[in-house]
Amino acid sequence: MHHQTSARARPPGPRGVPLVGQLLAFRRDPTGFLQDLARRHGDLVRFRLGSRTIYLLNHPDLIEDALVTRAQWLTKSRGLERARPIVGNGLLTSEGEFHLRQRRLCQPAFHRARLAVYARAFVDHAERETARWEDGANLDIARAMTRLTMAIVAWTLFRVDVEAEASEIGEALETALAWQGRRFYPFYDLLARLPLPSNRRFREAMERLDRTIHRVIDEGRRGGEERGDLLSILLRARDEEGDGRGMSEEQLRDEAMTVFLAGHGTIAHALTWTWHLLSMHPEAQGRLHAELDRVLGGRVPTPEDADRLDFTRRVFAESMRLYPPAWLLGRRAASDYPVGDYCLPRGSTIFLCPYVTHRDPRFFPRPEAFDPDRWTPEAEAVRPRYAYFPFGGGNRVCIGEAFAWLEGVLVLACVARRWRVRPAPGVRVRMEPRLTLGPRGGLRVLLEARRG
Repeated sequence: MHHQTSARARPPGPRGVPLVGQLLAFRRDPTGFLQDLARRHGDLVRFRLGSRTIYLLNHPDLIEDALVTRAQWLTKSRGLERARPIVGNGLLTSEGEFHLRQRRLCQPAFHRARLAVYARAFVDHAERETARWEDGANLDIARAMTRLTMAIVAWTLFRVDVEAEASEIGEALETALAWQGRRFYPFYDLLARLPLPSNRRFREAMERLDRTIHRVIDEGRRGGEERGDLLSILLRARDEEGDGRGMSEEQLRDEAMTVFLAGHGTIAHALTWTWHLLSMHPEAQGRLHAELDRVLGGRVPTPEDADRLDFTRRVFAESMRLYPPAWLLGRRAASDYPVGDYCLPRGSTIFLCPYVTHRDPRFFPRPEAFDPDRWTPEAEAVRPRYAYFPFGGGNRVCIGEAFAWLEGVLVLACVARRWRVRPAPGVRVRMEPRLTLGPRGGLRVLLEARRG
């Protein structure tokens, strides 16, 4: 931690190129760039991306302060505001009273009793997906996990079957997210208004996604009855603590799009990285299979099994340590924001980077190593709470955190009880840090059916 006497002094950081600052280095390798900054300059680093000054916080105490203790001093950053063309004013982007009201309306869909109902759908869809796989196949596991998690989120949260159109929706999402990935370009706001082919493709992709979401909302309305999915809960939700009203059509669309995007892309990436890590670590994969054989005895997992699959959960936790899908969180200081002996001026952009903090050797010895035993209760007890924050924290912690853990553990169990994964020959795995942290160009593994 830094200590300096003058509150006017600038926090340490690299010298940037005039006008662009560190923008080129950041765009070339965002995760490596931020990791290098933290190693060289410490727990509070100042740098520039174009005309914007950014402050990276990289200590669990500073992260807890930003997410929990003084969360009300900060708002979401411009980077996420620029996700508005996709998710509108949903839970991901909304602020203040409106955000609290929307969260109250959405919360019942994620209650524990609901999760048990959703869990059966996790298992059914995972069984259906893996039944198509062939022994010896060279499979793009990233594509398979995206297809699976999209089907799960569509069914559990909207009670519709999008499997038939999954690839078309997937392509539209890909286009929308690629466009959104340009948000750190200088002159982004100007570029977004020009008649460029990429802007036209983005608009077409959004129309495709909007058509799907509006169709889902219409089907939910026509169905009339409460079916236990998120959409029917949202359609009937009334803000009992506030004005007693429900959501407008626009709010429904924004929350549905937010859940659809956040609810499948992040878990698809988390599962994809998990298979990659297991393929590279046969010993850990062997321990996983031993636990599944012992607990399940060859049967399909049930929701009750999730609590007994201890090593399975540790594998998933360690995967999200090394490759956190929500790899970068941005905030903006609503007022001057003191950090130690420094004061970050009002309007400053603050970065919290799970990818960097999760690989900090002070909290995770041998940080690059895949070691599920970091997640025993004893090992967790000696670490600061916010050394690990794959779902954020505080009042804006991901509303679907319990949903994601349950889906991750049960899907892992369903797939691994029947299949072993090995690295595909000649595969080069590269990260693509966009809104979420995925593998560039998919990720291939070799499948091997487990006998007996």
